[in-house]
Amino acid sequence: MIQRFGSGDPVRLFVAGLHGDEWETTSALLEQLSPPDTGTLLIMPKVSDNEYLSTLDRDYYTTYAPHLREAIVTYKPPIYLELHCYSKESYPALIGDGRFERYGVPAYIEIEAGILMGSVSPRVRTDFFTPDNLCVSFEMPRNPLEQSLSVIRNLLNVVNECWSRQGFVAYMSQHYPEQTAVAVKNYLQFYGHLY
Repeated sequence: MIQRFGSGDPVRLFVAGLHGDEWETTSALLEQLSPPDTGTLLIMPKVSDNEYLSTLDRDYYTTYAPHLREAIVTYKPPIYLELHCYSKESYPALIGDGRFERYGVPAYIEIEAGILMGSVSPRVRTDFFTPDNLCVSFEMPRNPLEQSLSVIRNLLNVVNECWSRQGFVAYMSQHYPEQTAVAVKNYLQFYGHLY
């Protein structure tokens, strides 16, 4: 089910609860967002509570969560955000140097207080979005401390008010320059062929 706030451009689609019991940590954060000053915010707070299937799996957007794919195709959001959560045991695999070799995607980057940032799955990024679209994935700790919650709330609000990928990169470059430099480098290495 999609909740809609505001109207007009840009259209932003924020999704959480993408698999398993993630929604218990992530969904309320999206539901607490205010409508953006301009444009549209679409929220899908609980994509699925089925048994875990990675968004990197070829069947995720076609068989596991076809309604998410349908929403992307229908609304064509130039700004798309996935909010995930991770357990302590998963942290090394998310940020590790070998993530590209093991899973075919760049590692997440820790922004602050355990909040990680990366790109969404190439299964959706390359098929449904243009290089100019903002497609970002945030990972947060499963049992977040208040500092982590403060950081992710701020980042969600920043994306909620962004007009474009460039605006988001400008914000991140000003507030998290080292992390953003790595993220941009990873993005260009992985998606540079799209330009």
